[in-house]
Amino acid sequence: METTNTISLKPYSRPLLTHVAKHLPATVKVFSQQRGCCKMTSKVQIGILDYGIGNLRSVQKAFEVQGIEAHLHQEAAALQRCDKLILPGVGAFGDCMQSLENSGLRPLVEGWIADGRPLLGICVGFQMLLECSHEFGLHKGLGIVCGEVKPFRGSVCSQLKIPQMGWNTVRFLQPSILTEGLGEEEYFYFVHSFYCDVQSPGTVLGVTDYSLSYCTAMQKGCLYGTQFHPEKSSSAGLKILKNFALKG
Repeated sequence: METTNTISLKPYSRPLLTHVAKHLPATVKVFSQQRGCCKMTSKVQIGILDYGIGNLRSVQKAFEVQGIEAHLHQEAAALQRCDKLILPGVGAFGDCMQSLENSGLRPLVEGWIADGRPLLGICVGFQMLLECSHEFGLHKGLGIVCGEVKPFRGSVCSQLKIPQMGWNTVRFLQPSILTEGLGEEEYFYFVHSFYCDVQSPGTVLGVTDYSLSYCTAMQKGCLYGTQFHPEKSSSAGLKILKNFALKG
């Protein structure tokens, strides 16, 4: 039987620990550094609405790797104890709205926004903030932001891939705490077949060109939305999430 020698470092002094650390294999040091970056360094608690759609773990991890505490919650009481909320959304608009309704969390979301508490809608979560969507019929949204969700159409669209899946630029039109530390244009990751036609120009934070110029980042007070997936958008996306958590 193969045996493995293990060393318990807990009882030993700091000088000894430092000495041992210097002689650890490089792979162990790297692993330790990576583990250390996940230490929660912020007192802010992010609540991610878990209302039965998609894999939400990637959003949670995008906060955790930056030392920000984030939890998936299905209960309104648990979400109320959080400082800020993430409204995710994956799939069809109508299905997401129905799932939110069935979860019993819609009143929480509407009350949270009415109270001026920070919330970030991501992808379909952003679309749900608008008045309605024309995806597979007409479906009502939360109606917080004036505008509609529409399909890409026109002769130019026939030459483009629908859904838009991949990296594209977002051009920011006005300053925001959400984009602090970013350039006027940044690349983000998209997966969507419908776009947000936002009718309140003052709320449009960023736009993207894909057969037409349309809103891909929105701010209305403490309410934010992104059509792109910040959790999949490398350093620029992580910056968006960090700004929302610590400054939004």
